[in-house]
Amino acid sequence: MQVTELKPGATIGIFGGGQLGRMLVQAAGRLGFKTHIYDPFDDTPAGRIADAQTIAPFEDMAAVARFAKNCDVVTYEFENIPIEAIEHAGQFSNVYPDKLALQTSHDRLVEKTFLRDKADAPVVDFAPIETMNSLSEFVRQFGAPAVLKTRRFGYDGKGQVKVEAPRDVKAGFARLGGTDLIVEAFAPFVREFSIIAARGLRGGLDGEIACYPLTENVHKDHRLHTSIAPAGDVQNVSGEAHAITHRILNALNYVGVMGVEFFELNGGKLIVNEIAPRVHNSGHWTQNAGCTDQFEQHIRAIAGMKLGDTTPKHAVKMTNLIGDEILNADALSQEPNNYVHNYDKRDIKPGRKMGHVNEVLKKP
Repeated sequence: MQVTELKPGATIGIFGGGQLGRMLVQAAGRLGFKTHIYDPFDDTPAGRIADAQTIAPFEDMAAVARFAKNCDVVTYEFENIPIEAIEHAGQFSNVYPDKLALQTSHDRLVEKTFLRDKADAPVVDFAPIETMNSLSEFVRQFGAPAVLKTRRFGYDGKGQVKVEAPRDVKAGFARLGGTDLIVEAFAPFVREFSIIAARGLRGGLDGEIACYPLTENVHKDHRLHTSIAPAGDVQNVSGEAHAITHRILNALNYVGVMGVEFFELNGGKLIVNEIAPRVHNSGHWTQNAGCTDQFEQHIRAIAGMKLGDTTPKHAVKMTNLIGDEILNADALSQEPNNYVHNYDKRDIKPGRKMGHVNEVLKKP
């Protein structure tokens, strides 16, 4: 496959104007590219610093067409964009990652099935749920606890409920609306970690792949709280995790950065929890680790450039700043080895990600 590398001054279009889009804009600027944000809302974190912005609903196909025609390549910063918008944009510009990655991640049942059947990735036992009887049968067969989830639009713990025992089946089923659900067997993990990886346009059918080291993640209130990388590897799972990640990227013919979330069980067994076809919260540590950060890596991948170095010179602890924790940004930035990243969101709301702080710990 002949790859045409974008030249400086080319325009990168980004669906979504949130914090991930903002950091992609910043990375693109460092590489000499212009950026164009598409978002339904004005005054977004990314839109305020981009070279251009289109303010229109994602369902406005005429606006999508005008946007894509003005971009040399198009990407996106979050998954919940209508597939139709990606398909339509693809008629006028290359879109990376493509609609296959988006379709796969849109639906948890599709995603789990893909991981198991197409990528040979280990996943928990799961089943589609349309009736309370089917949920009862799953719990009878695989035991409790189990995790009942909506198939779409779930994040940060939303759209899921833990079924602790057979007696909780009725309440759990009713709580999530009773249709378009998936149930998953509970994974008794000892640690959660992620692999941030990129697959570029170079390298033909196999693609050029670059993976970052293990990132250990700790959640609080169902939301990512801290990430530390490079993480320890007592059970020696790094090689297998990277091999699984390679299979996922190649099975999707993926272009761009992806986050692959894992559960690590006793004995070193791995379970893939989910994939995110975009730059990922658990990869923010890369910004201050002395390697190519995930945002520049994504731009490099979609622009046809050679991928950057993923070997960190420093270990880093990333902590999300939620709600009014952002008010401590100035004080945090005064601490040695701290680097605060403020998303410049206009309204502080409880539970809202407002920024993050990277603390450089030591050489890995």
